[in-house]
Amino acid sequence: MRSTLQWPSPFPIPTFSYDVELRLRKANEVYEQTNKTLSVPREMKSHILEKIAEAIFALKAYPHPEEIETVASALVLKHPCLTEPGTGKGFDGWNMSLKYKLGNYRSKLRSAGCHEVSINRKRGGGDGEDKRTLKKAKRGEVNYLPDHPSGQSDDTLEEERLILVEELKKRTKNENLVSQKMSVTFSLRRKEIVEVVPMVSEVLERWPALFLPNEIGNEFKRITNVDLLDTFRSSLHQHTPQLLKLYRARQGAFGKEMEDLLNKLDQQTSNIVNQIKQTVLEGLPLFLREDPSALFRKCLDTSPPDRQTRGMKMGILAVIEDDVAPSALPTFTNFTVVLEEAAVLKDISDLLSAVAYLFGLIYALDFEYPKEIRYSFEVIEKVFMEMGTHCSARVQSLKTKLML
Repeated sequence: MRSTLQWPSPFPIPTFSYDVELRLRKANEVYEQTNKTLSVPREMKSHILEKIAEAIFALKAYPHPEEIETVASALVLKHPCLTEPGTGKGFDGWNMSLKYKLGNYRSKLRSAGCHEVSINRKRGGGDGEDKRTLKKAKRGEVNYLPDHPSGQSDDTLEEERLILVEELKKRTKNENLVSQKMSVTFSLRRKEIVEVVPMVSEVLERWPALFLPNEIGNEFKRITNVDLLDTFRSSLHQHTPQLLKLYRARQGAFGKEMEDLLNKLDQQTSNIVNQIKQTVLEGLPLFLREDPSALFRKCLDTSPPDRQTRGMKMGILAVIEDDVAPSALPTFTNFTVVLEEAAVLKDISDLLSAVAYLFGLIYALDFEYPKEIRYSFEVIEKVFMEMGTHCSARVQSLKTKLML
């Protein structure tokens, strides 16, 4: 597994070979006195790019373009003699060279049998032509498909998985052992999920610990190095006032559903802080002009379980008390995360946690965002969790409004 450090700012440029470092030091001294840049020989440039590519891959196999640009910028900042004269930012050539070098570096690793860059291919094309395109980790994954730990194989990790499954059958579970085995078997689990693409029911059978609340957060951090619950909670707390303001300012534009949602909030007299955040989450699909029923569904606590989840590929089931007066506001007893009609996580106390766990499971199971609710998940990913900067026009518009 590669390092789980987040993308650093500034990027730490590695130390090069002794002779290259010596030439750079002397050239930097000349540049400081005369502003004369270094004419870099081919072998020296190749060495610099190779070392930097290794450092980048230690953090991320498929960095975003803006992340590669920060590396090029850091290179000329540390070694100003490498600044490119003329127009531009002074490192545009290095930026382009790094992109090509990373592609070549991944090809070399693929030939050596590195899983992450060999599985990230899908076969396509027609007319007898074998066309290949990269299937990249696109949502901020740091460890999308890591290699097995040193000394481990599919067989040895399968033995660890069996120990994990047996531990989950005990009435009193050793949580430390569960976490340790989940960490050790991470590469095997990712290999199965990404390569085999099993049904959720199969993952539940083979990896039941993956659906424990703590392990959802742990798995999300292994994949992205982002703390799931803390990041989501703090970001939602930060954006809630402005989101609520936006909802109220244009509630008439979003139909009766938004008006009803805000009116119910205004009638609340208890637990108001949680109710506000719940309203903000329920209103997000409406504000983004998506169908909220594609993500949220309500049911009575007396409804048959199989009927509650029927037809739900992915979403949150809000369970309502059945014995309240018709005129009273609905009381949610708990929330359930549903995937492929299976209730994979029950009895969640609040909607905020339920949405966070669902988002974590999307990463853990390598799910695509459903098309009918993709903008809401994009907001969670790129606005709330701050994982990526390139947004669709609809999400960028909301992001800009939140900054006002």
